[in-house]
Amino acid sequence: MFPAQALAETMLARGWRVTLSTDARGARYSGGFPEAVDQQVISSATFARGNLLQKVVVPFRVLAGGMAARRAMRRDRPAVVAGFGGYPTIPALSAAITLGVPTMIHEQNGVLGKVNRLFAKRVDRVACGTQPAALPEGVTAEHLGNPVRQAILDRAGAAYIPPGDYPMSILVIGGSQGARALSDFVPPALAQLPREIRAHVRVSHQAREEDMERVAAFYYEQGIDAEVRAFFDDVPDRMTEAQLVIARAGASTIADLTAIGRPAILIPYPHAAEDHQTANSRGMVEAGAAILIPESRLEVEILRDQVALVLGNPKGAADMSRAALSQGRPDAAERLGDMVEELSGRQGQQ
Repeated sequence: MFPAQALAETMLARGWRVTLSTDARGARYSGGFPEAVDQQVISSATFARGNLLQKVVVPFRVLAGGMAARRAMRRDRPAVVAGFGGYPTIPALSAAITLGVPTMIHEQNGVLGKVNRLFAKRVDRVACGTQPAALPEGVTAEHLGNPVRQAILDRAGAAYIPPGDYPMSILVIGGSQGARALSDFVPPALAQLPREIRAHVRVSHQAREEDMERVAAFYYEQGIDAEVRAFFDDVPDRMTEAQLVIARAGASTIADLTAIGRPAILIPYPHAAEDHQTANSRGMVEAGAAILIPESRLEVEILRDQVALVLGNPKGAADMSRAALSQGRPDAAERLGDMVEELSGRQGQQ
């Protein structure tokens, strides 16, 4: 949702009218969109979830969603329809294509997702945030970067305070739902840090609701100053204050890290489609901005040593911060907005 939100903010600022078309599940994550964005909730579904009966009705739900989207577009007459991947995209993009509305897709990850791969040859333009390893034959994409929301842009390039003998913040984020592996390995790794580092550490840890109590209890028992939540609605502030971020390697997380410029230890989600989180992390790792630990190699001692390596080396941490900034595309939303306007053939479309 974050790249879609960033584009919505950009287009509203340019005088456009913006509508978000998604399904009921997607609508639960749309709270950050500006109030000026209209929202249309239409049905969609995926074969990847549910029991046999639920999978049987998938085509009917998608068809119903497509018909609803088509009716809405006949009424609202959009100038451009932009898809950001995932099955909620299917009805709106399908309707737009059949109605001859200019279309585009944006792929966040280093590997095209199934839905974007399905539409790549059928839309007018393809943009990507992380250069895909492969595109369907005959498809070209423009590497525009991953748009970040205004709350991140407001902190882009914020001064980094290297680690030292004063309070040091560690931000632990595992995506919108947290991550079990991070809750299992990060707390004991931080508890084993050398005393001179551990004494100054304070932690913001995003955990799944079922893990929150045990994670918070462990930090308390170990005397580590920690705030544990299922969701942080002020991640931009916490990331800005952090000396180190420990995270999954989702595309939006990478975009935020490179916009603000923070050192990271990245632990890609191993079950992501086609291992796209490892692909997402490649730029930061190669630039020296992040340390990559595959979950298959994740151990308390390994993570402890890497955290100590960053927090025990102020110059190295500052170098990592600068390297992260070198990978950022803070103008990605504006460039994506330019693509929208080029497709429409008009400026300031209302």
